[in-house]
Amino acid sequence: MEFKDIIALIHPVLAVGFVFPLIGISVYMAWQTRQRRLSRSNQENKSKIPAIVGQEHLKIGRWLTGSIVGITLIALAYSIYFKGVFKELSPEKIPQAIFIVLMFIFTLVSLILLYRAKPNQPLWRGIFATLTGMGIVVIGCQDGVFRRGYEWQFSHYYYGVAAALLMIFSLAIVPDIYKSNRWRITHTVLNCIALLLFLGQGMTGTRDLLEIPLSWQEQHLYQCDWNQRTCPQPPKS
Repeated sequence: MEFKDIIALIHPVLAVGFVFPLIGISVYMAWQTRQRRLSRSNQENKSKIPAIVGQEHLKIGRWLTGSIVGITLIALAYSIYFKGVFKELSPEKIPQAIFIVLMFIFTLVSLILLYRAKPNQPLWRGIFATLTGMGIVVIGCQDGVFRRGYEWQFSHYYYGVAAALLMIFSLAIVPDIYKSNRWRITHTVLNCIALLLFLGQGMTGTRDLLEIPLSWQEQHLYQCDWNQRTCPQPPKS
């Protein structure tokens, strides 16, 4: 494996070793929080679930949102650097390269400000969430990012971006779920959809890893006709 191939493994390694365990923990704590809430409405049954479970669920959820946005940016950075404008950087491409770097910084700063926004500042939470989502979308539209547009309904890229946007919005409305049952239902529905997207991420990500060749294999495999599933025959000895 070459350096480029090793760098390509950062995204899936972080997903398997960090993000997906957080998803499992967050789902479990969400279920525990709901069970405790339901038991409190029933005076006959006293819940054995500790009261701190809600706070732990919130903490894990905040970690999960940040990790998903981070891993999304890492994947986009790899694609753009090795396959996009940075691959053969010429003087006329420098403005575009600077713009992309600034967009990464802009997105990260917006996410940090979203975390720092106070619960009594819904307008700023909405603004920073929107800016963070816009940053991810703009970066994802750059050259070099494989979006699988011809098969978007099974695209690892679209699943990932949609899940990241849902998590950003869910983080922005967290203070509101304690004030309104409508926002609590919205939060639950959005996260259930995000969970389905994460399952799709696991399947499409595994498929893409099988399809992506190593660096030294690219010149040979890219001669194949992927639609007809045929490759040039090797010369006879």
